[in-house]
Amino acid sequence: MSATGTGSWTEIDTVEGLVALLGEPNARARDKGRPALVDADRAWLAASPFCMMATADAEGRCDASPKGDPAGQLVHVIDDRTIAIAERPGNRRADGYRNILTNPHVGLNFFIPGRGDTLRVNGRARLVADAPFFDLMVVKGHRPLLAILVDVEEVFFHCAKAFMRSGLWQPETWDPTGLVPRRAILAQVVEPDDRTLTELDEYYRPENYGLGLYR
Repeated sequence: MSATGTGSWTEIDTVEGLVALLGEPNARARDKGRPALVDADRAWLAASPFCMMATADAEGRCDASPKGDPAGQLVHVIDDRTIAIAERPGNRRADGYRNILTNPHVGLNFFIPGRGDTLRVNGRARLVADAPFFDLMVVKGHRPLLAILVDVEEVFFHCAKAFMRSGLWQPETWDPTGLVPRRAILAQVVEPDDRTLTELDEYYRPENYGLGLYR
């Protein structure tokens, strides 16, 4: 450990310092990673409607991108070492995909609403513009234009403590109105929009905004 800044904090800058502070994992936690999917993993992927995909570019700059589809349609399992996730229409920034083109390493965390445990999959990704399995990834009549193909290197379940601490799935902790509406956030952080506030509210109304989910 070393002192940094003005001395008001202490930085951990070695593995030894980290272990001295946190301790070593027990054998079960240390060795729980698997190199391929098992039946429990396949069942989890089939039940998950949402995941976060972490990537980094060639210089190590990171990105974490959400992916979502109806449960059973988010992930296509090709075999025990290969999965695919469809790209759906978004803002076309493609930050994670650009990263994959220069650094194929990805980390995926799959969620099931109401469950505190998650499934983590680490591996190497490729971008595929078409393949026969795309026909199995059609949602609401829309076939994907692109898919992330992930060669699994490590898979394991993660415990529920973060969800328990945050109360994420407990409705009594939710306060979606605690922040200003989406259009007000845009006014603060994005270039001025030529649409009126009424037009922005209408655009972001769920029944309207949802029209662009798959086209």
